[in-house]
Amino acid sequence: MERMEDEKPKKKITFYLLFSVSTAVIGSLQFGYNTGVINAPEQKLRRFFQNVSMERYGEPFSPGANTMVWSFAVAIFSVGGILGSFSVGAMVDRFGRRKSMLLVNILAFIGAALMGLSNLSSSFEMVIIGRLIIGMFCGLFTGLTPMYVGEISPTAVRGAFGTLHQLGVVIGILIAQIFGLEFLLGSDALWPLLLSLTAVPAIVQSIMLPFCPESPRYLLIVLNQEEEARKALVRLHGCEDVSDDIQEMKEEGMRMAVEKKVTIPELFRSRVYRQPLIIAVVLQLSQQLSGINAVFYYSTGIFDTAGVTQPVYATIGAGVVNTIFTVVSLFLVERAGRRTLHLIGLAGMAICALIMTISLSLVKTNQSLSYLAIVAVFGFVASFEMGPGPIPWFIVAELFSQGPRPAAIAVSGFSNWTANFLVGLGFPKLEELCGPYVFIIFMVLLIVFFIFTYLRVPETKGRTFDDIAQGFAASADKQPQSPPEGMVVNLPMTESKEPAPTSPTEKVPMMDLPPMKP
Repeated sequence: MERMEDEKPKKKITFYLLFSVSTAVIGSLQFGYNTGVINAPEQKLRRFFQNVSMERYGEPFSPGANTMVWSFAVAIFSVGGILGSFSVGAMVDRFGRRKSMLLVNILAFIGAALMGLSNLSSSFEMVIIGRLIIGMFCGLFTGLTPMYVGEISPTAVRGAFGTLHQLGVVIGILIAQIFGLEFLLGSDALWPLLLSLTAVPAIVQSIMLPFCPESPRYLLIVLNQEEEARKALVRLHGCEDVSDDIQEMKEEGMRMAVEKKVTIPELFRSRVYRQPLIIAVVLQLSQQLSGINAVFYYSTGIFDTAGVTQPVYATIGAGVVNTIFTVVSLFLVERAGRRTLHLIGLAGMAICALIMTISLSLVKTNQSLSYLAIVAVFGFVASFEMGPGPIPWFIVAELFSQGPRPAAIAVSGFSNWTANFLVGLGFPKLEELCGPYVFIIFMVLLIVFFIFTYLRVPETKGRTFDDIAQGFAASADKQPQSPPEGMVVNLPMTESKEPAPTSPTEKVPMMDLPPMKP
């Protein structure tokens, strides 16, 4: 025990680790920027569509046709995200984590060029195709960043570093909101530059990535390059003795050799992966169906309805709150735990959704309730960033071992983007039908997700990937009598019902289990 205590301080948060994580998180910033950038120049783009129609056909689009083209330009981003997220598994298996991120940036350059040159070319189709390609780029990075960050981070800080993905997203949204202001890049002349600015972080990331290591897990488990994996770990963790990490990866690799390569269809068929897959998908749905995108997509309108004279600045204020509370969750996630923070976030959002509904429905009779609506929006955003914002992205990588991880991240990312697309498509009609009571629907969903999280989601704080996977294997083994085909589940059955080690060093007894006598 003393030796274990002495080993802990040796693993430092090194500059090289921070550099590598920050480089990967640029992809998250891209996702946030391209999510938020389309809102500010809406009227300019609509006018651009009309001008193109006049040039080509001698008459402007009808209001309905203009709205259809605009809606398509917005929604196509999510379609690209769906396609990109579903391609993550195949890409990382073929090219690895680092090289995949480098290659994906090609899509950013193509999308940025198409959107940036659309005005000069008098082609609204270039905006739409550019948004589709940028959506594919962002869909890929929503899987690549959490996977890479999770695999290079020490277990003790994996949750905090995993939260950096969401921090990158919210900073990207905030930058897009600020740059989209009329007096900056949100004007009739500069909106193409606003949309094509996504090329700048892609250039920066492409320069930085060659100096980052490949994931040590990928090097050892997939490529069988133990020496390269050891060198990467020494540089990342700042200590010469990385034998525990190497041993843990070897254990995971041995299990992978037994359970064979896991494809997406096999992920759905195997009962060993069923529980973690359901948890991963439901957590992603809890993020998108919570109503947060409805609040951000239409926040300016909500503040306008609430009687705010400068709603665009109130929206930027919500973006600032978004960023602040993401930083707060970064420091809390390794103390409070993933499950606890997710529950707190869901409960806070449900309460704020109720307050938002009441204040917006009564604001016409009592103008002072507009302030309550603003507080509710800020509270809703803050609660989201405490749990449902960051946690679903990185907990998926924690729930699965190396074999099924790429396929699981692809499926969960697909679920997230599909829900994003449906909310963006359906919310305007729902809002039209329900008015301010639309957030009651989200409140009910939040309560359902709260109950599911409370009953089904395990705590993963301080546990190794292999330990978590063994816990699910043990749980699956207790349902039917016969063990799953090709899986070794005798190991966890000798453990207690729900193993919950509190530090990464507790993986050592798990390796010693087979020779032990009960």
